[in-house]
Amino acid sequence: MDKIVKVAVIGGGSWATAIVKILCENLDYVGWYMRNTAAIEHIKREKHNPNYISSVEFETEKLGLTSNINEAVAEADILVFAIPSAFLESELKNLNVPLKNKIVFSAIKGIVPETGLIVGEHFHNLYEVPFENIGVITGPCHAEEVALERLSYLTIACWDSEKAKTVAKAMSCEYIKTKTSDDIIGSEYAAVLKNIYAIAAGIAHGLGYGDNFQSVLMSCAIREMRRFIKRVHKIKRDVNNSAYLGDLLVTGYSVFSRNRMFGNMIGKGYTVKSAMMEMNMVAEGYYAVKSAHLITTKFTRKSKTPIINAVYEILYEGKDAKTTFKKLTDKLD
Repeated sequence: MDKIVKVAVIGGGSWATAIVKILCENLDYVGWYMRNTAAIEHIKREKHNPNYISSVEFETEKLGLTSNINEAVAEADILVFAIPSAFLESELKNLNVPLKNKIVFSAIKGIVPETGLIVGEHFHNLYEVPFENIGVITGPCHAEEVALERLSYLTIACWDSEKAKTVAKAMSCEYIKTKTSDDIIGSEYAAVLKNIYAIAAGIAHGLGYGDNFQSVLMSCAIREMRRFIKRVHKIKRDVNNSAYLGDLLVTGYSVFSRNRMFGNMIGKGYTVKSAMMEMNMVAEGYYAVKSAHLITTKFTRKSKTPIINAVYEILYEGKDAKTTFKKLTDKLD
């Protein structure tokens, strides 16, 4: 991939905004699709996203802003999707331009509710994108810290190493260090699972458990993650790397973590609906745990995923959080 490639970001939220900021450090032009036309006009006029990490100021002459997803996709070689998984399919229903000849990177970190698939598999199965043209952007990197230009690390995973290197180079700058990987399935599942474990950490905090228990919970979570990923995609990998353990830790502990925030509210007694309404943001782990729980019933023994099971029971079966976590504490070590 020696020629200059055109990149477009699909999404208008905080992570999409952060990715556009990163790409603008290296590229002269970045396509950017968002459906909010008022936000687009605001960015053109005021040079910042009015709704998400508004402290970031853009050189608007570098941006190809559009509310037409077909226009953004048609003009780009590489597409970076940063739409919450719950809304991905509804956005794609407006797409008329084929994706099978595009390079598609997911920065979504979620499971598509309509199919129960991780995003890469969803694009492959429904949109005929070859696996060698699918990649994942993952790692411990909150949008809010990108806005502050605090040093962060990203892993760019793709079966085609040259495509991974191209995207890694486009996203590497003074405050972003990148590395590449070929574990697109494992790293994407890890990005999904860490949101579930962050909800568990939030529930524990909301219930009044302290740092001592949280450390045990996170220790057990990485082992549970290892077992889960090994079962769905067995290759040699080190889950202690930043794309796995690092992302789990930052999502489980950070004040910027919306999944932890969501879990904390559940632990304090909020219903799922009331927590979502008050947050006014998407907690990917809520949707992910339903699909992850279904996968565990198919591929592994229930006793091997006690944290996933506990979060599922609280969120989807309406079980009491305090009682469920009391039972969970007897299964951790």
